[in-house]
Amino acid sequence: QIYGEFRKTFRDLKIDVLDPEELKSEPAKEKWRPFCLRFEGVVEDFNYGTLLRLDCRKDYTEENTIFATRIQFFAIEIARNREGCNSVVYSSAREPADNNSGKSTRQTGSLPHQLSSVSRFSIQNIYYGDLGGEKKKKKKKKSF
Repeated sequence: QIYGEFRKTFRDLKIDVLDPEELKSEPAKEKWRPFCLRFEGVVEDFNYGTLLRLDCRKDYTEENTIFATRIQFFAIEIARNREGCNSVVYSSAREPADNNSGKSTRQTGSLPHQLSSVSRFSIQNIYYGDLGGEKKKKKKKKSF
């Protein structure tokens, strides 16, 4: 539902590298406001603020983030996943350990990594349908 509404409203929005003006300018706000309000009562805390990466190929840094609403984050990250824009992030998260030190080349204690973990958790919630904050139990298939 989120992706369909997003692409219907923002058909030509470039999502791999976002232009902050497409989110924050007055004309953009006029277009985003009705979109966001469609999810009131559907997505818990739809209008709360969260950090969103401007360039989906890069991690969370001060230069690569913008403050957006939760529903903007969900819509853009769902679109990035469905349209294959996050494949670079997925690949880098699965990169092998550095042969010299035995440690991953990512800095696991850094703020960008911590924010990526939060983002990953949010994306998992989107994927499994937990948009309202409720945990859904998965039904196990019976094998015969």
